[in-house]
Amino acid sequence: MKQFLLFLFITISTTAFGQKLKKADKAIINDLKATVTYLASDELEGRRTGTAGEKLAYTYLTKQLENNGIQAKGVNGYLQSFEVNEGKQIMPETSLSIDSKKLEIEKDFFPFIYSPNASVHSYASPAIKESDAPWFLDINEILKKNEDNPHFDLSEAIRTHAIDCKRKGATALIVYNSGDKETDLKFEGKSKLDPVAIPVIFITKEAAKKYLSDNTTDHKIDLNVEIGDKKRSGTNVIGYLDNGAANTIILGAHFDHLGYGEDHNSLWTGKPEIHNGADDNASGTATVLELSKLLKKSKLTNNNYLFIFFSGEELGLFGSKYFTEHPTIDLSKVNYMINLDMVGRLNVETKTITIGGFGTSPSWRSLLPEKTKALSVKFDSSGIGPSDHTSFYLKEIPVLFFFTGTHTDYHKPGDDVEKINLLGQYRILQYIMDLLSKTNKGDKLTFLKTKEPQMGSGVRFTVSLGVMPDYTYSGSGVHIDGVIDGRIADKAGIKTGDVIVKIGDFGLTDVNEYMTALSKFKKGDSTTVKVKRGKEVLTFNIVF
Repeated sequence: MKQFLLFLFITISTTAFGQKLKKADKAIINDLKATVTYLASDELEGRRTGTAGEKLAYTYLTKQLENNGIQAKGVNGYLQSFEVNEGKQIMPETSLSIDSKKLEIEKDFFPFIYSPNASVHSYASPAIKESDAPWFLDINEILKKNEDNPHFDLSEAIRTHAIDCKRKGATALIVYNSGDKETDLKFEGKSKLDPVAIPVIFITKEAAKKYLSDNTTDHKIDLNVEIGDKKRSGTNVIGYLDNGAANTIILGAHFDHLGYGEDHNSLWTGKPEIHNGADDNASGTATVLELSKLLKKSKLTNNNYLFIFFSGEELGLFGSKYFTEHPTIDLSKVNYMINLDMVGRLNVETKTITIGGFGTSPSWRSLLPEKTKALSVKFDSSGIGPSDHTSFYLKEIPVLFFFTGTHTDYHKPGDDVEKINLLGQYRILQYIMDLLSKTNKGDKLTFLKTKEPQMGSGVRFTVSLGVMPDYTYSGSGVHIDGVIDGRIADKAGIKTGDVIVKIGDFGLTDVNEYMTALSKFKKGDSTTVKVKRGKEVLTFNIVF
């Protein structure tokens, strides 16, 4: 039934476009359909970076590139692996025994993210606070006192208390709750709070009743905390069509998606389900793959072509950023880069596609038609956006970003192949082939820096520093990937590579806190920005 509906949709769409399909057109559409159908199948379980589904996807892509006659240009054949830092995790060496009875990690206890790696072996009583021994903290009274305070942060209150306990002689802080009020305390592996000086652990209510029922008794405490990096690997797929030309055009799309939503980047509020990501971004991946086949057979030989399928895009442009920092070709010989992300939902009535990066080269104005028989084009000048072309723009390479728009299935399990406009996807492919034909002279396009875009976020703010944050940065603070000419940061002397740690009174550990801090200011406000530059800490005065 699904196959029939898909055929019916193609037929209706063809009529709507008013253009009769030739046999060769239909063959290309069938190829696009086959790739999107496989990549968006349940078998791949959402193609989450670092999973078996991602491996099935990149194995498929490497075979297709090989079949298309495209040579390998990765590090290991077609593949280029990279590391994704997911924050911190509790290591197996972490242990807690009370009176020689071993507690179970995460079921009975867990360390807080800001706990240092350390061991403590001592006797201690919840009723007595002795120097050079662990101290106990019952948070029952703290919770009662702050139950009507919407701004109260329990985890931060515990951290502050731990710092004070260390100053007074404690060797560890053991936290528990004797009251009925529930908490949402847990190990926050992605938090970037600086460690305190003593181990801080939480014992669950059930474990506290079992092991700490007598508050007056000295308990033998044997504690070891070991927190380590949590990492996984992602894999880019890279193929090369070497025409012996001076310059290379890069055609890219990310092939990863959300899996079951484990990385908390899903907009789905129901029970965990597979996010197949047919539009996002099996559509773009299939289009680039088909372009590789067409270009191999074409006479457009005055440029070389690099085909890249990125992973880790959904986590923060990990794959494209890694490639631009570890390129397998000379980036100075790159003519321009085209990124296809979500090109499968072209509206059959408006036929409108958005092309970003229009301002990254003066040549785009003469090369890109605003309207064709099949498409209506809306241009966006910025080279910075929420997809992989940003990584190339920051290396001063002209870019284009093809995008048919968001929809109600975005980042939800409903993004399935049955909803893909395959004919619309084909018309976009034709538009790109026409562009590639126009640039076949091989002349290298001039790069231009563009205006700063409005940054998308749930936090609303009216000011900006004019920097591009590095979303892959695993340290504390906001690492700057790029500084936009003429904006506040540039005028103040802030540079690419600096790490912003504070804006005004707001300390920053990550990009989310950076966004929140910006929302506290309005145009005309003066403040300071503190950055780390190597071993130096510098402070800049700015006016928004």
